[in-house]
Amino acid sequence: MIHKEEFSLAGADQKIIVGDITYDDKNTKAPLVIFVHGFKGFKDWGAHNLVARYFAQNGYRYLKFNLSHSGVTPEKPNDVSDMDAFAANTVSKEMLDVDLVIDYALQNLSVKEVFLIGHSRGGGLSILQAANNPHIKGLITWSAISDFSSLWGKEREKEWKAEGKIYVMNARTKKKMPLNVTLLTDFEANKEKLNIINSARLINIPWLIVQGDDDVNVPFETAQKLADANLNSRLIKVEGANHVYGASHPYDKETLPATLLLVCEKSLLFLNGL
Repeated sequence: MIHKEEFSLAGADQKIIVGDITYDDKNTKAPLVIFVHGFKGFKDWGAHNLVARYFAQNGYRYLKFNLSHSGVTPEKPNDVSDMDAFAANTVSKEMLDVDLVIDYALQNLSVKEVFLIGHSRGGGLSILQAANNPHIKGLITWSAISDFSSLWGKEREKEWKAEGKIYVMNARTKKKMPLNVTLLTDFEANKEKLNIINSARLINIPWLIVQGDDDVNVPFETAQKLADANLNSRLIKVEGANHVYGASHPYDKETLPATLLLVCEKSLLFLNGL
Protein backbone atom coordinates (compact mmCIF):
# COMPACT_ATOMS: atom_id res chain seq x y z
CA MET A 1 0.00 0.00 0.00
CA ILE A 2 1.17 3.53 -0.79
CA HIS A 3 1.52 5.82 2.22
CA LYS A 4 2.29 9.51 2.64
CA GLU A 5 3.96 10.84 5.78
CA GLU A 6 4.36 14.53 6.55
CA PHE A 7 7.32 16.21 8.23
CA SER A 8 8.39 19.73 9.07
CA LEU A 9 11.63 21.45 10.00
CA ALA A 10 12.95 24.97 10.47
CA GLY A 11 14.21 26.51 7.24
CA ALA A 12 15.80 29.83 6.29
CA ASP A 13 15.05 32.61 8.80
CA GLN A 14 13.51 29.88 10.97
CA LYS A 15 10.46 29.73 8.71
CA ILE A 16 8.90 26.29 8.56
CA ILE A 17 9.57 23.87 5.71
CA VAL A 18 6.62 21.48 5.35
CA GLY A 19 7.18 18.30 3.37
CA ASP A 20 5.94 14.78 2.77
CA ILE A 21 7.37 11.40 1.83
CA THR A 22 5.37 9.00 -0.37
CA TYR A 23 6.38 5.33 -0.20
CA ASP A 24 5.22 1.74 -0.57
CA ASP A 25 4.94 0.07 2.83
CA LYS A 26 6.48 -3.08 1.31
CA ASN A 27 9.62 -1.10 0.52
CA THR A 28 10.28 1.32 3.39
CA LYS A 29 14.05 1.39 2.74
CA ALA A 30 13.71 2.18 -0.98
CA PRO A 31 16.09 4.73 -2.59
CA LEU A 32 15.03 8.33 -2.01
CA VAL A 33 14.13 10.92 -4.64
CA ILE A 34 13.89 14.55 -3.45
CA PHE A 35 11.80 16.89 -5.61
CA VAL A 36 12.54 20.65 -5.65
CA HIS A 37 9.67 22.83 -6.91
CA GLY A 38 10.01 25.97 -9.00
CA PHE A 39 9.20 29.69 -8.79
CA LYS A 40 5.56 30.27 -7.75
CA GLY A 41 5.28 26.48 -7.33
CA PHE A 42 4.80 24.26 -4.26
CA LYS A 43 4.80 20.60 -3.30
CA ASP A 44 1.05 20.03 -3.87
CA TRP A 45 0.79 22.01 -7.11
CA GLY A 46 -1.04 20.28 -9.94
CA ALA A 47 -0.18 16.62 -10.38
CA HIS A 48 2.80 16.52 -7.97
CA ASN A 49 1.02 14.05 -5.68
CA LEU A 50 0.35 11.70 -8.60
CA VAL A 51 4.01 11.95 -9.60
CA ALA A 52 4.97 11.00 -6.04
CA ARG A 53 2.68 7.95 -6.19
CA TYR A 54 4.16 6.93 -9.55
CA PHE A 55 7.68 6.81 -8.15
CA ALA A 56 6.52 5.08 -4.95
CA GLN A 57 4.77 2.39 -7.03
CA ASN A 58 7.97 1.89 -9.00
CA GLY A 59 10.55 1.32 -6.28
CA TYR A 60 11.41 4.73 -4.83
CA ARG A 61 10.50 6.88 -1.87
CA TYR A 62 9.58 10.37 -3.07
CA LEU A 63 10.10 13.41 -0.85
CA LYS A 64 8.68 16.79 -1.80
CA PHE A 65 8.55 19.96 0.26
CA ASN A 66 7.63 23.64 0.23
CA LEU A 67 10.61 25.95 0.28
CA SER A 68 10.39 28.07 3.44
CA HIS A 69 9.65 31.29 1.54
CA SER A 70 7.36 29.78 -1.11
CA GLY A 71 4.46 31.75 0.35
CA VAL A 72 2.46 28.57 0.97
CA THR A 73 1.24 28.12 4.55
CA PRO A 74 0.11 24.98 6.42
CA GLU A 75 -3.36 26.58 6.65
CA LYS A 76 -3.56 27.11 2.86
CA PRO A 77 -1.52 24.28 1.34
CA ASN A 78 -2.85 24.71 -2.21
CA ASP A 79 -2.02 28.31 -2.95
CA VAL A 80 0.61 31.01 -2.54
CA SER A 81 -1.00 33.30 0.04
CA ASP A 82 1.77 34.58 2.37
CA MET A 83 2.98 37.43 0.19
CA ASP A 84 5.36 38.78 2.85
CA ALA A 85 7.28 35.50 2.90
CA PHE A 86 7.18 35.24 -0.91
CA ALA A 87 8.54 38.80 -1.23
CA ALA A 88 11.37 38.13 1.22
CA ASN A 89 12.68 35.06 -0.61
CA THR A 90 16.23 34.85 -2.02
CA VAL A 91 18.13 32.17 -3.91
CA SER A 92 20.53 31.80 -0.97
CA LYS A 93 17.57 31.06 1.33
CA GLU A 94 16.34 28.42 -1.09
CA MET A 95 19.79 26.83 -1.30
CA LEU A 96 19.90 26.65 2.51
CA ASP A 97 16.45 25.02 2.52
CA VAL A 98 17.53 22.34 0.05
CA ASP A 99 20.66 21.70 2.15
CA LEU A 100 18.53 21.32 5.27
CA VAL A 101 16.11 18.90 3.58
CA ILE A 102 18.96 16.74 2.27
CA ASP A 103 20.49 16.72 5.77
CA TYR A 104 17.10 15.78 7.25
CA ALA A 105 16.86 12.85 4.83
CA LEU A 106 20.37 11.61 5.60
CA GLN A 107 19.74 11.76 9.34
CA ASN A 108 16.20 10.38 9.47
CA LEU A 109 15.41 8.26 6.41
CA SER A 110 18.10 5.56 6.44
CA VAL A 111 19.87 6.81 3.31
CA LYS A 112 23.49 7.74 2.63
CA GLU A 113 22.72 9.26 -0.78
CA VAL A 114 19.75 10.79 -2.58
CA PHE A 115 18.53 11.54 -6.09
CA LEU A 116 17.36 15.06 -6.97
CA ILE A 117 14.59 16.07 -9.38
CA GLY A 118 14.27 19.84 -9.86
CA HIS A 119 11.66 21.68 -11.92
CA SER A 120 12.27 25.13 -13.46
CA ARG A 121 13.93 27.33 -10.78
CA GLY A 122 14.11 24.18 -8.64
CA GLY A 123 16.15 22.73 -11.50
CA GLY A 124 18.61 25.60 -11.16
CA LEU A 125 18.85 25.01 -7.40
CA SER A 126 19.35 21.28 -7.99
CA ILE A 127 22.20 21.93 -10.45
CA LEU A 128 23.99 24.05 -7.82
CA GLN A 129 23.44 21.34 -5.22
CA ALA A 130 24.61 18.52 -7.50
CA ALA A 131 27.86 20.38 -8.17
CA ASN A 132 28.60 20.72 -4.45
CA ASN A 133 26.89 18.02 -2.39
CA PRO A 134 28.65 14.63 -2.29
CA HIS A 135 25.49 12.87 -1.08
CA ILE A 136 23.68 13.34 -4.41
CA LYS A 137 23.95 10.22 -6.55
CA GLY A 138 22.02 11.35 -9.62
CA LEU A 139 20.32 14.50 -10.96
CA ILE A 140 17.22 14.99 -13.11
CA THR A 141 16.12 18.46 -14.22
CA TRP A 142 12.74 19.17 -15.77
CA SER A 143 12.49 22.50 -17.66
CA ALA A 144 15.43 23.90 -15.68
CA ILE A 145 16.53 27.51 -15.95
CA SER A 146 20.18 28.35 -16.71
CA ASP A 147 20.27 31.78 -15.02
CA PHE A 148 18.27 32.93 -12.00
CA SER A 149 18.00 36.46 -13.40
CA SER A 150 15.92 35.09 -16.31
CA LEU A 151 13.01 34.93 -13.85
CA TRP A 152 12.72 38.69 -13.55
CA GLY A 153 14.47 40.09 -16.62
CA LYS A 154 17.52 42.36 -16.61
CA GLU A 155 15.48 45.29 -17.92
CA ARG A 156 13.56 45.52 -14.60
CA GLU A 157 16.61 45.76 -12.33
CA LYS A 158 16.96 49.56 -12.47
CA GLU A 159 13.31 50.06 -11.49
CA TRP A 160 13.66 47.37 -8.82
CA LYS A 161 16.58 49.11 -7.16
CA ALA A 162 14.80 52.45 -7.30
CA GLU A 163 11.46 51.19 -5.94
CA GLY A 164 12.74 48.47 -3.59
CA LYS A 165 10.12 46.07 -4.93
CA ILE A 166 8.71 44.72 -8.20
CA TYR A 167 5.65 42.60 -8.91
CA VAL A 168 5.25 39.43 -10.95
CA MET A 169 1.92 38.17 -12.20
CA ASN A 170 0.51 34.81 -11.21
CA ALA A 171 -0.97 33.75 -14.56
CA ARG A 172 -3.52 31.46 -12.91
CA THR A 173 -4.85 33.70 -10.11
CA LYS A 174 -4.05 37.06 -11.78
CA LYS A 175 -2.55 38.17 -8.45
CA LYS A 176 0.39 40.56 -8.45
CA MET A 177 3.10 38.92 -6.37
CA PRO A 178 5.76 41.14 -4.75
CA LEU A 179 9.52 40.57 -4.85
CA ASN A 180 11.70 42.63 -2.52
CA VAL A 181 14.99 43.99 -3.88
CA THR A 182 16.81 41.66 -1.46
CA LEU A 183 16.29 38.90 -4.07
CA LEU A 184 18.34 40.94 -6.54
CA THR A 185 20.98 42.12 -4.05
CA ASP A 186 21.49 38.55 -2.80
CA PHE A 187 21.93 37.35 -6.37
CA GLU A 188 24.40 40.11 -7.20
CA ALA A 189 26.39 39.55 -3.99
CA ASN A 190 26.67 35.80 -4.68
CA LYS A 191 26.88 35.85 -8.47
CA GLU A 192 29.73 33.33 -8.75
CA LYS A 193 28.24 30.91 -6.22
CA LEU A 194 24.81 31.13 -7.88
CA ASN A 195 26.06 30.75 -11.47
CA ILE A 196 24.09 27.79 -12.86
CA ILE A 197 26.18 27.26 -16.00
CA ASN A 198 29.42 27.22 -14.01
CA SER A 199 27.88 24.68 -11.63
CA ALA A 200 26.66 22.62 -14.60
CA ARG A 201 30.28 22.30 -15.77
CA LEU A 202 31.31 20.90 -12.37
CA ILE A 203 28.71 18.12 -12.12
CA ASN A 204 30.36 14.70 -12.18
CA ILE A 205 27.34 12.49 -11.44
CA PRO A 206 24.78 11.16 -13.95
CA TRP A 207 22.45 13.94 -15.11
CA LEU A 208 19.27 13.73 -17.18
CA ILE A 209 18.01 16.99 -18.71
CA VAL A 210 14.33 16.91 -19.76
CA GLN A 211 12.85 19.78 -21.75
CA GLY A 212 9.69 20.35 -23.77
CA ASP A 213 10.00 22.05 -27.15
CA ASP A 214 6.77 24.04 -26.65
CA ASP A 215 7.78 25.68 -23.35
CA VAL A 216 7.08 29.43 -23.38
CA ASN A 217 8.70 29.91 -19.95
CA VAL A 218 12.02 28.18 -20.59
CA PRO A 219 12.97 27.83 -24.27
CA PHE A 220 14.53 24.61 -25.54
CA GLU A 221 17.82 26.47 -26.18
CA THR A 222 18.21 26.74 -22.40
CA ALA A 223 18.31 22.96 -22.06
CA GLN A 224 20.77 22.79 -24.93
CA LYS A 225 22.98 25.34 -23.17
CA LEU A 226 22.96 23.22 -20.00
CA ALA A 227 23.76 20.07 -21.97
CA ASP A 228 26.60 21.82 -23.80
CA ALA A 229 28.08 22.84 -20.43
CA ASN A 230 28.32 19.20 -19.34
CA LEU A 231 29.01 16.66 -22.05
CA ASN A 232 28.30 13.76 -19.67
CA SER A 233 24.68 14.88 -19.30
CA ARG A 234 21.87 13.38 -21.36
CA LEU A 235 19.25 15.64 -22.97
CA ILE A 236 15.74 14.42 -23.81
CA LYS A 237 13.47 16.61 -25.93
CA VAL A 238 9.75 16.08 -25.23
CA GLU A 239 7.85 16.92 -28.40
CA GLY A 240 4.96 19.34 -27.94
CA ALA A 241 5.47 19.62 -24.17
CA ASN A 242 4.85 22.85 -22.28
CA HIS A 243 6.59 24.03 -19.09
CA VAL A 244 4.54 21.75 -16.81
CA TYR A 245 4.14 18.79 -19.19
CA GLY A 246 0.37 19.07 -19.50
CA ALA A 247 -0.43 19.52 -15.81
CA SER A 248 -2.42 22.40 -14.34
CA HIS A 249 -3.57 23.61 -10.93
CA PRO A 250 -5.83 22.47 -9.49
CA TYR A 251 -5.53 19.04 -11.10
CA ASP A 252 -8.45 16.75 -10.26
CA LYS A 253 -7.90 13.77 -12.59
CA GLU A 254 -6.79 10.43 -11.14
CA THR A 255 -4.15 9.73 -13.78
CA LEU A 256 -1.09 11.70 -14.87
CA PRO A 257 -1.28 13.82 -18.03
CA ALA A 258 0.14 11.75 -20.90
CA THR A 259 3.15 14.04 -21.38
CA LEU A 260 4.01 14.11 -17.67
CA LEU A 261 3.66 10.32 -17.51
CA LEU A 262 6.18 10.07 -20.36
CA VAL A 263 8.56 12.36 -18.42
CA CYS A 264 8.16 10.18 -15.32
CA GLU A 265 8.80 7.02 -17.35
CA LYS A 266 11.98 8.49 -18.90
CA SER A 267 13.12 9.66 -15.45
CA LEU A 268 12.46 6.22 -13.92
CA LEU A 269 14.46 4.49 -16.67
CA PHE A 270 17.34 6.86 -15.97
CA LEU A 271 17.23 6.22 -12.20
CA ASN A 272 16.99 2.45 -12.65
CA GLY A 273 20.10 2.55 -14.82
CA LEU A 274 22.28 4.14 -12.12
